[in-house]
Amino acid sequence: MGIIIKDVYKKNVKSTAFVIMILAPFLVMGIFYLSQHFFGDANDISKIGIVTDQPAVAEQLAKTKNKDYTFKTVDGDKKAQQQLEDKKIDAYLDLKMGEDQISGKLYSKASLGTSTETQLQQILSSMQASIRASQLNLTTAQVQKVMEPAKFDSTKVSFENGKMKSDDGDSGIQFILSFLTTIIMFMFITSYSSIIAQEIASEKGTRIMEVLLSSMKAKSHYYGKLLGVLLVALTQLLIYVVAIVVAFRQFKDLPILQGFINNVSIKSLLGANVALIIGFMLIGIFLYAVLSALCGSLVSKPEDTAKAVQPVMYLSMIGYMLGLILGASDPTNMIIKITSYIPFLSSYSMPIRLATGTAEMSSAFVSLGILIVFTIFLTAFSAQLYKSNVLVYSEGGAWTALKQSISIMQNDRKVK
Repeated sequence: MGIIIKDVYKKNVKSTAFVIMILAPFLVMGIFYLSQHFFGDANDISKIGIVTDQPAVAEQLAKTKNKDYTFKTVDGDKKAQQQLEDKKIDAYLDLKMGEDQISGKLYSKASLGTSTETQLQQILSSMQASIRASQLNLTTAQVQKVMEPAKFDSTKVSFENGKMKSDDGDSGIQFILSFLTTIIMFMFITSYSSIIAQEIASEKGTRIMEVLLSSMKAKSHYYGKLLGVLLVALTQLLIYVVAIVVAFRQFKDLPILQGFINNVSIKSLLGANVALIIGFMLIGIFLYAVLSALCGSLVSKPEDTAKAVQPVMYLSMIGYMLGLILGASDPTNMIIKITSYIPFLSSYSMPIRLATGTAEMSSAFVSLGILIVFTIFLTAFSAQLYKSNVLVYSEGGAWTALKQSISIMQNDRKVK
C-alpha cells in the first residue's frame, strides 16, 4: 500500500494540472488586484443625454459632478436617438416632470449595469425630495432631518456567571472562517473528485487488476489510491497555509490588517468553535473523497469516470448552496437545522450555524459524531465492496455494477 501511495502522490504532484490548481487562486487574486488598481475607476459610460421640457432641471443635472459620466442637454427625443445611434452619447434619460413627481426612463444600446442605474435613481430621488420640500416650505436642514435614517445595530451576547457580555469579535472571526472553509471544501471536492475516481478506475479500465490482485489485497490497492490523492490535497492545502502566513508577515503593517489584528482575540482563533469548523471541513472532504472513490470503482472504462462522479458534484453543490446562501441569510431556517445533522450536508450547514450562534456545542458534537460514524461506515463499506466490483465489467452503467457488486459481496459472505 505504501508503494501505491508514493506512486500516486508523486505522479499527481509532478503533474501540470496540480501546478495549475496551485497557481489558479493566486492568478485570480492578482488579476483582481491589478484590475482594481489600474482600472477600478474606469467606466465606458462617459456621457448621458437629458431630454426634458424643463430647461432648469436639465441645467441642474448638467451641473451635477460625477467621476464616471457627465450629463448633456439634448433637444427632443429624435435628436437624442440620433446622437445615441451615432455614438455621440452613451445613453439618454427622458425626464417627465409632474407637480410633485419626477419620472425618468433611461435608453441605451447596452445594459449600463446596476451601479449606474442606482446612481441615477438616487439623483432623481434627491431632486424629487427637493421639489416636495420647497412645496412644503421646508428648509434644507429640515429636509435632512426628515431623511435621516434610524440608527440600528445588533450585538451577539453571551452569559458568564449570570453577567451578559458582548461576543461580536469572536463570532465575526468564526463567521469569516466558516465561509472560508465552505468555499475551500467545495473547491477541493470539485477539483479532486474526478482525480480520485480516475485513479481508482485507471487500472480497472486497462484490465490489469487481475495481475495486481495476484500480488496484493484489493483493500490495500483501494486505500493506497485514496490516501495518495488525499495527501496531494493536503499538500495543496499546506501550500496555501504557508502562502497566507508569508503574505501576512509581508503585509501585516497595512491599515486594513492592523484593524483586523486589533479585533482578533486568542480565544477566537483557538476556540472550540474554530476547531469544530475545521474538523467538519476536513472530515467532509474525506467523506466526499470516499464517495468519489466508490463511484470510480463502479465504472468499467476510465472515460466514464466523469459521469460516475456527477452525483458527488450535485450533492456537494446542494450543500454549498444551502450553507453559503440560505445559511448566511437565514441560519435559523428549519432546512438548515435538519441538514446540519445529515452527512454530506452537515459539513456545510453546521459550521454556519456554529458561527452564527444558532447551534449549541452539544448539537455540533452530535452532528460531528454522526458524520464520523457515517464516514467510517462508508469507508469500510466501499473498501469491502471494492473487492467485489473491481472485477465487475458491466455495460449497464454504475447502478447496475453496484447491484452486481453487492450481490457478489453477499454471496462471498455466505460462502465464508
